[in-house]
Amino acid sequence: MSQAIEELTVNYEEEGRLVRKELAKAILSKGAWSTILFKYQDMNKKTEEYKPPKAMLVRFRKIRGEYRKQSSFNISSKKQALAIINTLTEWFDNDEE
Repeated sequence: MSQAIEELTVNYEEEGRLVRKELAKAILSKGAWSTILFKYQDMNKKTEEYKPPKAMLVRFRKIRGEYRKQSSFNISSKKQALAIINTLTEWFDNDEE
């Protein structure tokens, strides 16, 4: 893994080919427990074209100076992402703190 949160990625190679390509990332929280939202694309191995974008919410824990993945949640489609956005907006837009 990595010692710096900024270096964490979801890029993944198999046999020298980038089969998961990171498009963007947002660091949502930093510290011993950190959360990052990644936007990425997986490669269709038959056509070698990238599929539509997805998102992955990943929780990392820093152990002995290195970040290690503890858990993740994949947002598998644009439709699912928009449903999550709409629900969170509804829940928190008019929330009083």
